[in-house]
Amino acid sequence: MGNSYAGQLKTTRFEEVLHNSIEASLRSNNLVPRPIFSQLYLEAEQQLSSLEAGSRADNEEEEEEEEEEGSESSSPVSYQMKPPPEGCCTTDGFCQAGKDLRLVSISNEHIEVPSGFLLVGAKSPNLPDHLLVCAVDKRFLPDDNGRNALLGFSGNCVGCGKKGFCYFTEFSNHINLKLTTQPKKQKHLKYYLVRNAQGALTKGSVICWKGAEFRGRQSSSSTCSSTLFQLPESSGLSGSMSSEPLPAANPNTPAGTQQTAAGIDHIPSTAAFSSAVYNGKESPKQQLAKNNLSALTRPSVLGTLTNSGPPKKRHKGWSPESPSSTETWNLQLNPQVPNRIKNDGGSLSSLPHSALVGPASSPMVGSGEPVSVPDNLLKICKAKPVIFKGHGNFPYLCGNINDVIVSPLLYTCYRNSQSLSRAYEQYGASTIQPISEEMQLLLTVYYLVQLASDQVPLIEDLEQIFMRSWRESHLSEIRQYQQAIPQSFPQVPSQIAPVTSAQLPWLAGLAASSCNDSVHIIECSYSLAEGLSEMFKLLIEGKLIKTNYVVIICAGRNRAIDSCIVITEGDIDLLLEKFYQENQGHISSSLSASVNKSTALNGTGAAVCTSYEIERHQIRPFQLAVAQKLLSHICSIADSSTQNLDLGSFEKIDFLICVPPSEVTYQQTLFHLWHSGILLELGLEKEHLTKQRVEQYVMKLDADAQIKFKVFLQNSMQNPHTLFVLIHDHAHWDLMSAMHSLYPQTELSTGLVDRLLNCREVKEAPNIVTLHVTSFPYALQTQHTHISPYNEIHWPSSYSNGVDLYHENKKYFGLSEFIESTLSGHSIPLLRYDSSFEAMVMALGKRFPRLHSAVIRTFVLIQHYSAAMMAVCGLSQMKNYTSVETLEITQNLINSSRQCPSGHGLMVVLRIPCTPLAAVAYERLYNVRERLALEDNFEIILGNPNSGITIGKHFVEQLKVWQKIEDVDWRPQTYLELEGLPCILIFSGMDPQGESLPRSLRYCDLRLINSSSLVRTTLEQELGLAAYFVSSEVHTEKAVMNDVLESDPEKLSSTDNEDEEIATEGSTSEKRSPMKRERSHSHDSASSSLSSKASITAFCSESSPPFVTAGDTAKSPHLSNSTEETTNNHERQKQKVDKGAQTTVSKHLSPVTEQLDTKQNIKTAQVSITSSSSSPFSSSSSFSAPTHNSFILQTSQCSMTKASKQPPIVFLPKLVYDIITSTDSSGLPKSSSLLPYHSVMWASSFRPLMSKMMTCTEQSLYYRQWTVPKPTHMDYNNRNEGRMDTFHPRRLLLSGPPQIGKTGAYLQFLSILSRMLIRLTEVDVYDEEEININLKEESDQCYHQPGDAWPDLETFKKIPFNYTIHDPKYEDASLICSKLQTINSEDRSMSRRQEDMYTRRQTTRMRLSKYAAYNTYHHCEQCHQYMGFNPRYQLYESTLHAFAFSYSMLGEEIQLHFIIPKSKEHHFVFSQPGRQLESMRLPLVTDKNEDYIKSPTFTPTTGRHEHGLFNLYHAMDGASHLHVLVVKEYEMAIYKKYWPNHIMLVLPSIFNSAGVGAAHFLIKELSYHNLELERNRQEELGIKPQDIWPFIVISDDSCVMWNAVEVDCSGDRKSDYTWTERNVSLKQILQRIEATPNVTHYALIGMRKWSSKANSTEFKEPFSCCHVHDFIMLNVDLTQNVQYNQNRFTCDDVDFNLRVHSAGLLICRFNHFSVMKKQIAVGGQRSFHIKSKVSDTPVSISPAQYICAPDSKHTFLAAPAQLLLEKYLQYHSHRFFPLSLKNYSHPVLSVDCYLNLGPQIAVCYVSSRPHSLNISSSGLTFSGLLLYLCDSFVVASFLKKFHFLKGATLCVICQDRNSLRQTVVRLELEDEWQFRLRDEFQTANAKEDRPLFFLTGRHI
Repeated sequence: MGNSYAGQLKTTRFEEVLHNSIEASLRSNNLVPRPIFSQLYLEAEQQLSSLEAGSRADNEEEEEEEEEEGSESSSPVSYQMKPPPEGCCTTDGFCQAGKDLRLVSISNEHIEVPSGFLLVGAKSPNLPDHLLVCAVDKRFLPDDNGRNALLGFSGNCVGCGKKGFCYFTEFSNHINLKLTTQPKKQKHLKYYLVRNAQGALTKGSVICWKGAEFRGRQSSSSTCSSTLFQLPESSGLSGSMSSEPLPAANPNTPAGTQQTAAGIDHIPSTAAFSSAVYNGKESPKQQLAKNNLSALTRPSVLGTLTNSGPPKKRHKGWSPESPSSTETWNLQLNPQVPNRIKNDGGSLSSLPHSALVGPASSPMVGSGEPVSVPDNLLKICKAKPVIFKGHGNFPYLCGNINDVIVSPLLYTCYRNSQSLSRAYEQYGASTIQPISEEMQLLLTVYYLVQLASDQVPLIEDLEQIFMRSWRESHLSEIRQYQQAIPQSFPQVPSQIAPVTSAQLPWLAGLAASSCNDSVHIIECSYSLAEGLSEMFKLLIEGKLIKTNYVVIICAGRNRAIDSCIVITEGDIDLLLEKFYQENQGHISSSLSASVNKSTALNGTGAAVCTSYEIERHQIRPFQLAVAQKLLSHICSIADSSTQNLDLGSFEKIDFLICVPPSEVTYQQTLFHLWHSGILLELGLEKEHLTKQRVEQYVMKLDADAQIKFKVFLQNSMQNPHTLFVLIHDHAHWDLMSAMHSLYPQTELSTGLVDRLLNCREVKEAPNIVTLHVTSFPYALQTQHTHISPYNEIHWPSSYSNGVDLYHENKKYFGLSEFIESTLSGHSIPLLRYDSSFEAMVMALGKRFPRLHSAVIRTFVLIQHYSAAMMAVCGLSQMKNYTSVETLEITQNLINSSRQCPSGHGLMVVLRIPCTPLAAVAYERLYNVRERLALEDNFEIILGNPNSGITIGKHFVEQLKVWQKIEDVDWRPQTYLELEGLPCILIFSGMDPQGESLPRSLRYCDLRLINSSSLVRTTLEQELGLAAYFVSSEVHTEKAVMNDVLESDPEKLSSTDNEDEEIATEGSTSEKRSPMKRERSHSHDSASSSLSSKASITAFCSESSPPFVTAGDTAKSPHLSNSTEETTNNHERQKQKVDKGAQTTVSKHLSPVTEQLDTKQNIKTAQVSITSSSSSPFSSSSSFSAPTHNSFILQTSQCSMTKASKQPPIVFLPKLVYDIITSTDSSGLPKSSSLLPYHSVMWASSFRPLMSKMMTCTEQSLYYRQWTVPKPTHMDYNNRNEGRMDTFHPRRLLLSGPPQIGKTGAYLQFLSILSRMLIRLTEVDVYDEEEININLKEESDQCYHQPGDAWPDLETFKKIPFNYTIHDPKYEDASLICSKLQTINSEDRSMSRRQEDMYTRRQTTRMRLSKYAAYNTYHHCEQCHQYMGFNPRYQLYESTLHAFAFSYSMLGEEIQLHFIIPKSKEHHFVFSQPGRQLESMRLPLVTDKNEDYIKSPTFTPTTGRHEHGLFNLYHAMDGASHLHVLVVKEYEMAIYKKYWPNHIMLVLPSIFNSAGVGAAHFLIKELSYHNLELERNRQEELGIKPQDIWPFIVISDDSCVMWNAVEVDCSGDRKSDYTWTERNVSLKQILQRIEATPNVTHYALIGMRKWSSKANSTEFKEPFSCCHVHDFIMLNVDLTQNVQYNQNRFTCDDVDFNLRVHSAGLLICRFNHFSVMKKQIAVGGQRSFHIKSKVSDTPVSISPAQYICAPDSKHTFLAAPAQLLLEKYLQYHSHRFFPLSLKNYSHPVLSVDCYLNLGPQIAVCYVSSRPHSLNISSSGLTFSGLLLYLCDSFVVASFLKKFHFLKGATLCVICQDRNSLRQTVVRLELEDEWQFRLRDEFQTANAKEDRPLFFLTGRHI
């Protein structure tokens, strides 16, 4: 009922109207004539609550009345209009000046509209089919939300042009509206007028007057949704009474609570007449009553919120004594239910009688003779009658009182209405009689009679009726006390004659006679007791089947009447039962939708979804990185000087994982453990793994834990060479101290973590490492923690300075991402709150302060879900009794499985921490689902931490099919195995205990979490349930293209801007500021239109297609009855719509059209919303879905697949939402500032604030400084005077966000820790075949026999040099041509495809032999002295020595530094005195010592201080050798730390950014200089210079093992031989090579790279003259004049080999020896990163950007010029040499150097040095010429000997532009080559970085 006086009594006397109506009823042919009460009071403003009217600020809107009432009312009240001026026009549709105002007449005329005015259409009651055109100042019109209209009016007449009408009354007279009621702009200005495409004026959208937009005439057949609560988004409390209306009637409530509640005066006023109870569950009407609380943004909905102050002006009838309208509930939430079993009737038998009917002072106290309630009443009636005490005395009830409910609500309503008169008496008025009891009861009967079958009686309606009736009866007395502006009230006749008690039963019976027995009157003469007995008798006999309400009247002549009203109609359960009975046998089982793109056909031809996939154990880059960090920390503990962990003493790994006592978490950990294969990998179990064996490694922290833990401790003691890792997962759970337990010590589950993990045996065992794993480490980061801050490992950030550090195909959504989604600019607010739900809960909390908020919240939410399920199934009236959020969740859940041919669906998590309440919710929702025949559509699962998962057989079979499981006894044991199962998971337990949820999770409903005592851990772990991985390939904000909330297909036509608002619930304003989201509601003055797809979705369920009026269609062009336009939605939804012009269908469709008879109006009112599947419930749909299927492919995609591509939506309590989304001044979320854990406290209130910029490490240090554990915390007693003593040395903490993969990370850690321990036995080595084998010269000539041990010098000189590179690491390098090869493009058929070149190189895992080289992780007794652990020398004792020599090519003296440990000084010669380093000792060629290696070994290295294989002790088999590490200056300290007993050669600082070429260059030059020094020194001792050993070894830092092939030539024929390969020591190989005859005649000696694919042909010739790599012996004497190029980064060994060969020197490869190279993932060439010099932000830079034009504004790069050159040529040399691409027969001529031009270009190397060996170039025509830093040996005559193709290209590279020009002139290049200015380039270096310059030209 809208305003306080809307719908006044007309001039005809009330009795007259009453009797006229009765007569009309008797004469009427209609079965249900329109009751008189509708004419008098019940106008359609029932949609507006009295409180809403009371809280309005708009004067005009307070006066709203019903439109078109004159045409329907039998007795209209005449409005006293001012008589029109004489002579003026009075024709309808014309103004008084005679000008036509009808829209149809003037739609094409030009109308002058002043600025600020709008054209609107006015409705005239005499011209119902026409609109009159008016111009109105838009300031007096409302905005889209029905707000902000100024009071008053300002308008112009568009006919005669008269302006300045300031009163709507005056204006309505001028345009001849001829009103019979008070003129009001809200009632008569109905539509905006707009110009269409043709320029014609047409009717536009409805003017959104507050709350009035969709009011329509209520007929008796109107639906509940249109009459009472238009919008599903409302979730207020109006609606019906609860099934158990009072806590007093609840058997399990404490008696005090019941009595208090029973005695409350102000019973919820809206909680009107409820239905009965079915099996103790609530009725739909009770639901309605509960579920109509509106958003907090509105003053009230249905009178739910408090209107504490006096009314606004002109709000008549307010009484300060009237009950607060906050008290509006049906008492549905009754605490009896939590402990109720499914089918018990809510027994009251245990209650004392007083508890049932209230205390003695209560009006409910019985009197007189008792009434016996029949046995089995509930079973017979299928409902609990609800008895509302009315007037007078109420009898005692006895007997089976469980089956009835007694409520004082009506009594309170009657009493409150009696107090109306006192509101005026306090102003000094004479006594005004209150409304009589007879009139109250008669009005109540009329009210009940006029209710439609699906309508709910409202206490609020009755209060309004009584108030209006009383006010009209005493209008003259109260008008003088009105505070408002005088109104034009109708003339009030003489005093209305009262209804007497004798007339009452007759009048009531007469009124009820027309209602088809829905209201039954029982008249009793003595007392109510006989009427109640009669009623019970009729109920038992089944004579009240059609009766909803029984009115019992006892009207004695000489005393006040007694009365009560009984509701016998079934409640929500009866509605469900009725639905079930009607639909039984008609339920469609075809829930599958149309086949979509992601489906395939199975063998039977049925559609099958192909997108199902359960993710098994996969290690992601993040997890691997974390595992490696854990390993690094373990190594740090082992490497520290404290000797707390001796990793070298362990041979294997064992472990035990401790988890909280959650069965699902336990099974989940077993699941991960099983699929990880870790048990087999660690060798703990054999191949045939059983579940029982896996269970030995996981321990639930329950009562049985101690037994398993004792076994673990015994194993650790019995196996000292096994490292035991004790993993404490979910480590923040149960940190209770065992000593300070609040529970008895016998309670094993309390303080169990402290008892077990902190026991003395664990702390002292040297082979147990404890790893705590948690998402919320704060409780373990106090002042007393056991964990060192250095032993904390935090999950790494995925981004650093905007660069993705770990390339993953999934993006993690955690708390920060959820919070970020709520900020402005993000279109998907993933965190939301339900304001309707919150408002209801708040009101009920105030109303029933003794009810626990958890009970209230739970029962409200259960009702929401129940109503939503019913609404989706076709009970459309239930839409109004749930919130739009719950309806969205339910609709998407139910429809999800229908959109996938395989039935995959969504998971909804409903978090109910209280286990008993969770059980109640489960029973309730289970029952509703069964009644709605949805048991095969989705499952409801009760997730209890102490028990496993129970689901129905049907769903088990579905999961087995989806997961291809054949085990008959299989049952899902983890939530992860529920992937794709459409279900509601009721997640109970006070705290989550680490359970993971599947990817099909779509909604996480946390509305019931406890928000009273918030700590950071509690809050974050609740939100952690929703943490999720989504595919990073899909942009998350656009993740659900055309997926409108995944609900039914109708939503596709609900909005035009799908791309703008995909996957969002709410309008743009909602998205931007969820805090301010408003719920549109018919009882809500705040808003009547909201562009929210969710609301449209919720309203237009699949089973009840919506209708809109023509006005709505015009307002929303995308909703029309044009099939063509609907079809075009597919295109239109992709278009962006201007935000300002967005129009969407208002949330609640017009009640007028909803009330239309469907069959009669289907042609005019139906708007077909396309549906891809017909309604599953044939009887619940008004008409069959249209056949138009334009969206099948779009809308029937698998919901589960779409859900996995977007994070779930989380619904939070408002308080939690505000905490989570609010930030402090630094931007830190408020939740981060909360107390971190309940068992810790702040050390001081004077502490600094946390900062948003804090890293995890800084947060840890903050908590370590500012929190202390409480006495109940297990760390409380961990206090020692020395701080460091409190840290346990073998305890680590791994923290990372929830659900991010910590389990996989620590399992991977166990794997790599195990692998690290067995690195002494296994290693990954490169295993690749030699490349370019087909280009080898096939020769029948054998130079040596297969069994020859050494090469013969003279024979070897005959072997031609093989220019072709065969090392597989150079697969993407340019081929080198020689005269021996004629190469076709087919010959070099890239052994790897282009796209494979950058894939991982092939490796093989090899068991390490005893002769392997090791890295820093290897520790053994034999190595101790070698590694520097010699007791004779102090650790790290070494000296730094400078060593200088001059080198002419560099033009300056080179100064190197040696770091020489004391133990290695005997290898060097020092001057006496002064101990200046003079030289490094060299042996003689003739020396023979079995335990001595003559050649010094140099190993250049960078970035591999941990992983480089520098421990050659075992490889040398203990032989004495000289090993020098060559390191860069900036890495000197770290290498010295890890290798304290190694000699270091430190390169000058100018080589810090140099490549390996510089190291090779300096090694060789230093060695030659040293050779000269040693020759001079030993010459004085009488030794010839040529006798000094000239060889050095240059070895890569990844050479791990060496092999030798042994050839057996003992066969019959000379050519027959067999071979075996075995691992040998490096000592054996080097001594064998060093013993080669005439060894000093060889310049380079090398060996093969090992490959498992080597065949006998490779050993047929034991020695080759070819390239050697990786491990070489270099004769520094012979190669004195051949240098390494110190500038080179890549291919420098190939370049050097070619120089050596061209100098006429011998290169020998021993084919019987091979070196194995270990794959090392760090350091080496990988340490060179090319990045921008301008920005510190690392961004990916393509090789094409490595060069630029000189003097351009190109971004300079921070990288050496030579590196840029080499990389550019490798990838883009085809830009310089286009003719050379794949033209192998015409290579590029490269002079004096080899540069890699990429695999598709061949080069021909020639040396310009005199007397050099070059290939014969006669007959070769070159496609290009490369001149790189050419020196004076290159002359013009030299170049003119070579021939080039026409159009061949030249590239000259010099150090500067000047040299470039000089080179062109000196070499006379312009004679044969054409140059252009634009062909000059440079590397992308700044001038100070000395770029290289290029000049390119074409051959003339």
